[in-house]
Formats: sequence, C-alpha cells, structure tokens
Amino acid sequence: MSPIFYLLTVSILVFSISAVKSQHNGFLTQPLNHKLTHLRVFWHDILTGRNPTSVMVIKPPANSNRGFGFTNMIDNPLTLEPNLGSKEIGRAKGLYALASQEDLGLLMVMNFVFTHGKYNGSTITILGHNAVFNPTREMSIVGGTGVFRFATGYVELRTQYFSSSTGDATVEYNLHILHY
Repeated sequence: MSPIFYLLTVSILVFSISAVKSQHNGFLTQPLNHKLTHLRVFWHDILTGRNPTSVMVIKPPANSNRGFGFTNMIDNPLTLEPNLGSKEIGRAKGLYALASQEDLGLLMVMNFVFTHGKYNGSTITILGHNAVFNPTREMSIVGGTGVFRFATGYVELRTQYFSSSTGDATVEYNLHILHY
C-alpha cells in the first residue's frame, strides 16, 4: 500500500472521529425543551357582503356530485371571541375544497398568520380533512414559523354559527401546539 494512500485514509478517519466528537459537545446533543401551547381562536368564513373573506376560485363541474371539486380561497379573520367584532389576532390564509363525493368533507390547507399580541409575526400551518357536519372535528398542525418553529400538534374544531342561506360560518379552533 502506498504511503500517500495510507496517509489519506488515516487523515479521513481522524477528521471523521473529530467531527463526530464535536457534534456530541455541540448543538445536536443539547436537550431541546418542548413547549405545549393551547390557543382558542374563532375563524370567520364570510362569503357575503361588500368584503367577503372567502371566494370560490374553482367551480364544481356541472356533473359533480354534491359540489365535489369546488375550491375557495380564504383570508379569514381570527378573533378571540365568537363575535366578528371582537379583537382580531390574525388571519387564516389558504384554501378549502370539497374533496369528498359521499359527504360534506373539506380538504383544508391554511396558515394562521398572527398579527397581534404575543404571537405577532408567527404562523401555524394546518392541513386536514374537515367533516363539517360532525359536531367536533380534528385536523393536523404540520408546521409553523416564529415562536412556533418546528410546530406539530392538532386542532379541534366546533362550528359556532352557520347560515344555510349565505354560507357564512364561525368556527371555534382549539389549537394544541407542540413546539420549541
């Protein structure tokens, strides 16, 4: 075996051992303190009036079963109380689509963008199936930014108000957020 090959092999081995050793004294082995945050907000889906916050961007095809395929883009207010006039702490930005042919099951993809208070500038990303006629539903928290970096968790939803004539709704969201 040539001396250069031997020297190169030993150098790589020494470098690898010192890199592994430095990781044990650095960031990778430091304990990360999980935090569990519970938030309750009210999501207002407004399809009517002068300033709707939810608009249909894809209409269902004419032969669609129960509106299957319709898609709404949202920029819905998030408030601390069920009343739309209560303090707004952020906006729900994203979309929902009717993704079930059997029942009223929505695919929901949205970010809760916090604009006031302790979580100002932070976001939570929510993704899931929303069977809107069930009294209580759950969806997943799949990420976040700011205070909620590396967020995971779940959301429980309960409809507080729904108008069958306008489609406007207010839904209580209880967020259970695990983050660092």
